[in-house]
Amino acid sequence: MKAAILGKKVGMTTVFQEDGTQVPCTVIVAGPCPVTQIKTKDTDGYKAVQIGFDEKPAKGVIKPIKGHFEKAGVKPTYLLREFRDFSASVSLGETLTVEQFNKGDKINISGTSKGRGFQGVVKRHGFSGVGMRTHGQSDRERAPGSIGGSSYPSRVVKGIRMAGRMGGDRVTVRNMVVVDVFPEQNIILVKGSVPGAPNSYLELVKKI
Repeated sequence: MKAAILGKKVGMTTVFQEDGTQVPCTVIVAGPCPVTQIKTKDTDGYKAVQIGFDEKPAKGVIKPIKGHFEKAGVKPTYLLREFRDFSASVSLGETLTVEQFNKGDKINISGTSKGRGFQGVVKRHGFSGVGMRTHGQSDRERAPGSIGGSSYPSRVVKGIRMAGRMGGDRVTVRNMVVVDVFPEQNIILVKGSVPGAPNSYLELVKKI
């Protein structure tokens, strides 16, 4: 069972608590999110609630998607996501806000991590590098070293950590603490950092 909402990462700030403790926080604009579809076991084979976020001009929406929004009686949005086991009883066209969350709640936040492009093993996996600056190895400081055995197994085993594309993955950070909620501005503050760059979309889920 859960309560959920979609949002957009704004950036980070600092909040000082009553005892003077400094808490780093991420500012998230969450909602309002219209309910665009309610799936049931009879019609779809499973129960889920689909919600949208970030209003989109109707001019750029293709007809099938436009009809989907018109059926729900809401305006088109850039983002659509569905959540299973939604605990709250919601109706089609209803708007979800940050008022679902309270100060001190623990929530799971999912987003897409920053894309870093092609990176070596030092940055991608935290290798220390095998080369030395002396002994004529000026170009081997950040090399990965040996990647396989010679006589046995005479091949490179699967899953070995090597250079490659880094970032751009779906990441979920669990049990993040809600520091404060501002329903008037549709803003929620959570303790610590969340995946993604500023203006990237996030999914906020509270287990009940």
